[in-house]
Amino acid sequence: MSAPQGRAASPFKQPRAVWAVAFACVISFMGIGLVDPILPALAEGLHASPSQVSLLFSSYLIVTAVAMLFVGWVSSHLGAKRTLVVGLAVIVVFAALAGSSGSIDGIVGFRAGWGLGNALFIATSLAVIVASASGGFGGAIILYETALGLGIAVGPLLGGELGAISWRGPFFGVAVLMAVALTATLAFVPALPKPKRPTSPLAPLRALRHRGLLTMGIMALLYNWGFFTMLGYAPYPMKLSAHQLGLVFTGWGLLVAAFSVFFAPRLQARFGTAPVLYANLLGLGIVMAVIAAGVDSPGVVIVAVVVSGAFIGINNTLTTQAVMLVSPVERPVASSAYGFLRFIGGGLAPYVAGKLADATDLSVPFYLGAATFVVAVPVLASGHGLLRRAEQTAGQGESVGPTLTPVGTAAATAGPSLIVAVGAHDRAAVIVDTAARLARDTGTALEVVHVQQTAVVEEQAVDVETTDQARSAVTAHLDRLAAHGIPAVGQILTSVGDHAAAGRALARHAADVRAGTVAVGRSPRGPLAQFADGSFTSALTRTAACSVVLVDPDSAPRPLTAATLAELRTAASG
Repeated sequence: MSAPQGRAASPFKQPRAVWAVAFACVISFMGIGLVDPILPALAEGLHASPSQVSLLFSSYLIVTAVAMLFVGWVSSHLGAKRTLVVGLAVIVVFAALAGSSGSIDGIVGFRAGWGLGNALFIATSLAVIVASASGGFGGAIILYETALGLGIAVGPLLGGELGAISWRGPFFGVAVLMAVALTATLAFVPALPKPKRPTSPLAPLRALRHRGLLTMGIMALLYNWGFFTMLGYAPYPMKLSAHQLGLVFTGWGLLVAAFSVFFAPRLQARFGTAPVLYANLLGLGIVMAVIAAGVDSPGVVIVAVVVSGAFIGINNTLTTQAVMLVSPVERPVASSAYGFLRFIGGGLAPYVAGKLADATDLSVPFYLGAATFVVAVPVLASGHGLLRRAEQTAGQGESVGPTLTPVGTAAATAGPSLIVAVGAHDRAAVIVDTAARLARDTGTALEVVHVQQTAVVEEQAVDVETTDQARSAVTAHLDRLAAHGIPAVGQILTSVGDHAAAGRALARHAADVRAGTVAVGRSPRGPLAQFADGSFTSALTRTAACSVVLVDPDSAPRPLTAATLAELRTAASG
């Protein structure tokens, strides 16, 4: 978490491998939004009913769901790059076939193949970006979030423009763009190491025996049922052209991206995961009921769909974080199990909605969608205790000791210890040594702490380092200190979420061990990022019960408070 002072590394200054995968992510995130504006045109052009067209979602999502059970096994045998390449190639082939098809049944079948490629791609894309990025995972996450925002926002707009020419346009557009991404991935992404231990194809199903993961998965199934009912059927009562639908869903996509990346973490920090999800699911239920009640009023449906983007963005991020918090299994296995349930819900919903709409009227599927949002609340509440305990214990980790035998006599210390937060970067040793001198001068015990993070972006989660890598980062400092006769202990904490979540995890640990001071260094992300609201340092400073100081080898420690953070932000922006 500490770093040298100096020029910040730009998150957009990345190897070509990162840009290749990021471009593919943009196209992937366009996915559903690209197709949504052409649904009425498809129905008209192929003489199909809305219920028949809705099977485009069902075939795509059900195949994605089933494939999620096996992608971990495939990736552990092929490696991340090969899995990514196979996924991209499958998407290119089946998107082109869908565009060439002359019947709704053909498109539904080819969308199923597209879903297989999608599962292989989404299971590995974020991990490949993090593994290939330079300057730490922070820049990789920023780039992935940018790709998410561009894809979700631009997808409907591009779909509307291409769909205004022909309903085949979006399918061929995806095929061409993904072919470009495939070529770049083959050319620029290096081979990445396979996991030391292959993943069992049955591991995701076994993971669902854990109550917390199953509870969150069922909640996600219900949520996605309502979500994909809206996506599959809302375009019809709007009575708009493909171009106009593209504009509506672009507004929706902008809210999804903004609330997922910027607002969800802040709401979670202030109110907690479960309370925000309760309110959010109820809000979605109300919005969906408004669509059902106003299904004969295009203006009501348009406004309600756009507004739903805010709730969906929050829900996507916090549901994934809740799954990662309560899951006792490895992250890839938890993601596969969770993905299976959520995509099953999304796949079944359009099919059932079509049958209901044909048998009754168009408002009934939306009322059912509203009910699934509301029912998700008591399902979540049944796991409230598990989620609350997981949040309270987030930050607990394992103790680490030096591999060398300490030399010299430990300093006699009494009272609270000094914690130094350390990241995995080139100048971390300088920060640890500076903190060690501060501990010596103040007569306090030294603890070296590293936060091992699971990053969550919208509905994707990835461990940014392995446990062995985290342990090595701490052990190296302890060995160096021990060789110089400086006693210290080490700790690896775990955190799910953004940098602010890691800061809060460290603050909880400091309170648990009754530390007197937490020392941080300057971030390689630069002062603007380090001292901004929502950063690791800001979250730590605001939530820590002890003092927090900024250490620098060339100057005296600087106490951090809300006032000094504001001063540092002002100085950085000036």
